[in-house]
Amino acid sequence: MAREAPAATTPLWRDRSAWLFALLAVGAIVAVLYASSLGGPARYSVHLPPVAPPASTVPEVLPMELAPIAEDDARAANAKIPLVTKGFVAARPFVYAGDADNRGRARDCLAAAMLYEAGDDNKGQRSVGQVIINRVRHPAFPKSICGVVFQGSERVTGCQFTFTCDGALARRYSDAAWTRAQVNAEIILSGGTDPSVGLATHYHTDWVRPYWSDSLEKIAVVDTHLFFRWPGYWGTPGAFRGNVAGVEAPIAKMAALSPLHMAGLPAELAATEVDPAAGEPRVTGAAVPGQVVSGGRETITITLDRKATPESFVTLALRLCGTREYCKFMGWTNPVLKPESEAMSDTQRAGMTFSYLRDDKAGFEKALWNCSEYKRDDVRQCMKR
Repeated sequence: MAREAPAATTPLWRDRSAWLFALLAVGAIVAVLYASSLGGPARYSVHLPPVAPPASTVPEVLPMELAPIAEDDARAANAKIPLVTKGFVAARPFVYAGDADNRGRARDCLAAAMLYEAGDDNKGQRSVGQVIINRVRHPAFPKSICGVVFQGSERVTGCQFTFTCDGALARRYSDAAWTRAQVNAEIILSGGTDPSVGLATHYHTDWVRPYWSDSLEKIAVVDTHLFFRWPGYWGTPGAFRGNVAGVEAPIAKMAALSPLHMAGLPAELAATEVDPAAGEPRVTGAAVPGQVVSGGRETITITLDRKATPESFVTLALRLCGTREYCKFMGWTNPVLKPESEAMSDTQRAGMTFSYLRDDKAGFEKALWNCSEYKRDDVRQCMKR
């Protein structure tokens, strides 16, 4: 009996449906890879245990850089990180050993971090304060309280605590809130501890995803904050035995908050004197040396030093505005454009470098930069053009 001839097969290149399927498959793979490269949810679908750094090498401290991910996706990804309870221990009490001035500067740096990171909340402030004490004891971090708090603050994206480099210090809390933060800082510097966060050296809110979070162990959750330590030896009590210097260098960014920091600054950064002839304040530092401030009682116009950091303009504005309920501060790095009064041309207004406005009665306070001169990560800090 004769066999039937096998049915002819259609070549793949002629089978349109096969080609379409292949293209869709490739497109899906590319889409997944693209989403992963953007830091989207696909990247965090599986959480791998972090690898412990070698005990022989002090681990690197990475900057607080955030993955570009939506808040809801960040919360979902953070929730998948397992909570590690093995080896969890509370930190030992810490007692600051510096003299009165150094202790005062340490207290104010610690209080600023607690207040600007956690707000006027005792529980949150204690947790933030404990992390700072843990850091100052750890060999991966500076050996002073202020050094830990302001580590990397000279760079816009390199700071460890975001309030030190995002312009947040331009926002003032009430005197009562500041005093409460100072009291909480004193408690921690006198041996008080927060057992709830253990030996955590890192933390972040649950709606963001720092790039470093996958390399650490999550060991505590306090409200909306997640706390982390290094895996392996560098997260154990044996690693937290570094000597604390007991010497706190004055921090220019603290000058508006802390008289002890102001008093300790070099004259070229802290000087504010009165011009005998004009009876007006003469300033140096962020302003051009010898520059006379002009403007009315509630308005300050000034030429700024082009070499100064943009954050120093905030410190200068707060210092010159003092305790005034209403104050308008405007600065130019181009002295030719600086007007002699609040009245100015469109060219002068467009050339303004920095402005600060405070109106206590209206509950308004804002600092803005000319972002064509000084780029800001937050576009809300840019003057409208």
